[in-house]
This record gives sequence, C-alpha cells and structure tokens, in this order.
Amino acid sequence: MAEQRHCRLWLLVLALAPWLQASTGATTFTISNYCSYTIWPGTLAGSGTPQLATTGFELAPGQTVRLAAPAGWSGRMWARTGCVFDSAGAGICQTGDCGGRMECRGAGATPPATLFEVTLGGSGGGEDFYDVSLVDGYNLPVVAIPRALRGQGACNATGCMADLNRSCPKELQVDCGGGAIACRSACEAFGQDRYCCSGAYGTPTACLPTAYSAIFKTACPRAYSYAYDDRTSTFTCNADDYTVAFCLPTSGSVDD
Repeated sequence: MAEQRHCRLWLLVLALAPWLQASTGATTFTISNYCSYTIWPGTLAGSGTPQLATTGFELAPGQTVRLAAPAGWSGRMWARTGCVFDSAGAGICQTGDCGGRMECRGAGATPPATLFEVTLGGSGGGEDFYDVSLVDGYNLPVVAIPRALRGQGACNATGCMADLNRSCPKELQVDCGGGAIACRSACEAFGQDRYCCSGAYGTPTACLPTAYSAIFKTACPRAYSYAYDDRTSTFTCNADDYTVAFCLPTSGSVDD
C-alpha cells in the first residue's frame, strides 16, 4: 500500500506541470509541499532580475503555489522549517531563515538550506541552466522537474531526495534537542579554506572533494556537493515550467 501511495504522489507531481502555461514567454514555477508538516518556501532573485510576485509564503502539507518568472530571470528557491511569524510577518525559522520575515524581500537563506538555483534563457530562446545545491548545507529533500518546450526534447530532473539529516556527521548537525533538523556544510562548520574553496583553494584545480562533500555526493549524485562540483551537477534545458517539490518519497527519487 505504501509503495502504491508513493507512486500516485509521483504521478501527481508530473501531472502538475501543464497548468498555467504563459503566452508572454514567462516560465512557471510550480512549488509543492509533500512534507508531513508546513514549510515556508522562500525566493531570491539574482542581480539584475526582479523579485518574484512573492518572496516568501506558507505552504501546508499537500498545497501547491505557482509563480511566474520573466524570460532571463535568475534566482534561487528553498524551504524554511519551524517558522513562527506574527501578524506583521516578523518572526524566525529554525532552518533557512531569511532575515526574520515571512517575505524574504531580497534576503537569502541562512545556511544550512537545500537550494534550487536557475537561470532562465532570455527572450531569444537560450537554454536554461539549473541545479540543486548542497554547498550551503541541507535541510529538506527537494526535486526539480522541468517541462521541456514543445519540440525541444526532454529535460533532466535533478534534486536531492535522501534524508541527509539522518546520515549527517555529528559535527555537522544542527540539533535543537530532538535530533538533527539540518546538516551544515563543512565550510560553514569549520570555516577552513579547503572546505570553502577560498584563499589558496580558490580554483577548481586546488579545491577538490573532501570526505564531507563525498557524503553529500554519494547520497545525492546530481546535486552540488561543493563549489566546483559543476560537471555532474549543472543541467541545461529549454523549459516553460519547473515543478519544485519538497519531501517527495524516495521511491520516486531522481537519483534512482
């Protein structure tokens, strides 16, 4: 019965993509919560592109929100957990906090947080570049499923569906007293150049995988495990819709 339920959930996510295709060249992001608890997704636009219609919102279990982004938009998305906000939208989250507000308003995620990052092709029809990154650590499973434009072939799904909080080394764990709720990167935990790809380690040839980044890469082969993990972690596509789903069952993992 559990396997049948997981399959139904996965098929439902794949079915979400055809909704609300825009005729103006906009790309739709379909953000879904398959966690058993409420999350608070956040969005942050890259330099030179506008913020989306909302930069932070509450998403109960089973709920979906769709956001439109213009051609050429770049930015990132993530989910916050354990949030408490007052009526004015001020508050705090246990993971992924963005300046203590419901709406992130240009503030990024406080590490550790699992990030979906994307740069959309411009109005000339250029390719999108996208990835899921664990460079800033991990707090939730996420999968990103692009829907290719008609006639443009297939697009690769990517993500990290493993529960890294369970396998997180003790020295990287964020623990509020009831077990790990997030897993820090070695860079954040230790601040050393060899983990942060900085200083003498600030080039692809000098900054190599470490035992800590290997834990992330083994669990999630398609996600960025450290700053120069480009070869197996960046994907391209001509898409008009991305489903970004949190806490999908591992039986539908993109890493299978």
